[in-house]
Amino acid sequence: MLHIYCPYCGENRDQDEFKAKGEAHISRPLDPMGCTDQQWGDYMFFRKNPRGVHHEMWYHVAGCRKFFNMTRDTVTYRIYETYKMGEQPSVTAESLAGGQS
Repeated sequence: MLHIYCPYCGENRDQDEFKAKGEAHISRPLDPMGCTDQQWGDYMFFRKNPRGVHHEMWYHVAGCRKFFNMTRDTVTYRIYETYKMGEQPSVTAESLAGGQS
């Protein structure tokens, strides 16, 4: 079982209190009405599914009911960080490859 730190509540809680909501940092098209069906479909349905370090959006269902982001390794399940919506991650695949964490 994962123990997840909620950056809003400030507590480590069991993963049962949270729900993964997919890839983080996806920008909505600036002009949705000007998108082709292909562009809109790509925005709505296509996501990265990397092996390794990935930024995900999570929802604290049984707690503060807020969304936050997490940097997690999809192979080892290691959680590197959680951070509030609107913030940028401090851990990336590139920073880990360079020996930083």
